[in-house]
Amino acid sequence: MRAIDLGKRVALVERDRIGGTGIYNGALASKTLWELSHRVATANEVLRGRGREAFGLSWGEVSKAVNEALFERKYLHTCHLQMIASRTDEAARAFRHVRGQASFVDARAVQVERGGTATRIEADHFIVATGSRPRQVPGIAVDERRILTSDGIFAITDLPRSIVIVGAGVVGCEFATIFSNFGRTKVHLIDRAPRILPFEDEDVSALVARNLERKGVVIHHQARLERLAAEPDAVRYLLRYDDGRKEEIDVEMALLSVGRAPNLENLGLERAGVELDDKGRLRLDGTCSTNPHIHVVGDAMGANMLVNIGEHEGRHAVERIFHVHAKPLCHVNVSTIMFLDPEVAGVGLNEQDCRARNIAHRTARIDYSCLARAIAMRHTKGFFKLIVTDDERMSVLGMRAVGEHASSAIQAVALMMDKGMGIRDLAGLMHPHPSITEGVQECARMLIGTSIFKPEVLNDRMRCDSWRPSAGTMAA
Repeated sequence: MRAIDLGKRVALVERDRIGGTGIYNGALASKTLWELSHRVATANEVLRGRGREAFGLSWGEVSKAVNEALFERKYLHTCHLQMIASRTDEAARAFRHVRGQASFVDARAVQVERGGTATRIEADHFIVATGSRPRQVPGIAVDERRILTSDGIFAITDLPRSIVIVGAGVVGCEFATIFSNFGRTKVHLIDRAPRILPFEDEDVSALVARNLERKGVVIHHQARLERLAAEPDAVRYLLRYDDGRKEEIDVEMALLSVGRAPNLENLGLERAGVELDDKGRLRLDGTCSTNPHIHVVGDAMGANMLVNIGEHEGRHAVERIFHVHAKPLCHVNVSTIMFLDPEVAGVGLNEQDCRARNIAHRTARIDYSCLARAIAMRHTKGFFKLIVTDDERMSVLGMRAVGEHASSAIQAVALMMDKGMGIRDLAGLMHPHPSITEGVQECARMLIGTSIFKPEVLNDRMRCDSWRPSAGTMAA
């Protein structure tokens, strides 16, 4: 679409379904599941508080809702492409949609095969956006019936009575949240590290872990998976802990959530002069491969596998190819969201990032229990944390939001970071009331000493800290 904006002729080749993982077994599918499970969990919190019987959805009802969401998005994409391709004006010749498996013949042509026929397409430039697939675990046989990946999990026929999830990163924790929210599945989560979500600050991962355990999730911390297999009576796995203990557990299903691998096989990249390093990864300068006419974007790059980043990379590649600008690819200040319990959103650096880079900083943190909107929603588990430079200007370095509507609260801060604005601008904004974003404003006010509630009084719910490389953490 960006190339069409610039008046270029485009051929779009896809071997499978338009929209790929972003629609069918990735972001849209899993987030629809999360939304449904979240509503079930929220309803049951209210019902339990009033001594009422728990509410539940059948897997058939869940699947129907997910499939309806996927169809809406697929229909939007498909109709859009068809209408562009069917135009009769001059612009109609700008776009061609080709189905099939493409592979490079040489540096200037690909061959697309489908149903025994082959079509040769020549072009001045190519963009490889072939996505990724779930990474396999050596020694574990995936059958997508009882031992599943994130591709197969959507094809189950009923909620399992029990499931073990291998991997406590974002995807693993999201599925642990989804299954525990529905309330019909005993969830086990295997975590090799001392805590889940190890890339996040400890207060974030600790709150998520507490809420998962409150819903009955068993988190196997510092556990090494020695064996996992589908046997006639159960899926059985064996763990060895760091203290030498061993534990064998039976479950109905297993989900492998250990990352994704880029789809680079059978593309004929070597015939096009695209080089890989000794670890099998593409040699890239931004999105540009070792052949300057071939760019790579999205999951195929092998890192930062998020939909919004993939879109950004695609736009960037087209604009660099056609000399719209000469800016380097930049992933700084990317906003992220994790669909957990509670929701987690972030932008920029967290505290452990700052310390790893020896960046002096100040932080302000306020609990949701201090926010009128959170109290009204009856969802007071969560907090905002604002991280700024340790100087007079206090420019924003990053923010973490944990709780209801977390993702809605970070984008203004992301814009401030992009423009290099200080927190006094944030503190002076007029926020709607009652709103979750008032918590962001209160963090800014805490740092400049003008907050409504004072952290020295409510220090169990509000806190200001500072950290310098030579001094460690100090209360502000």
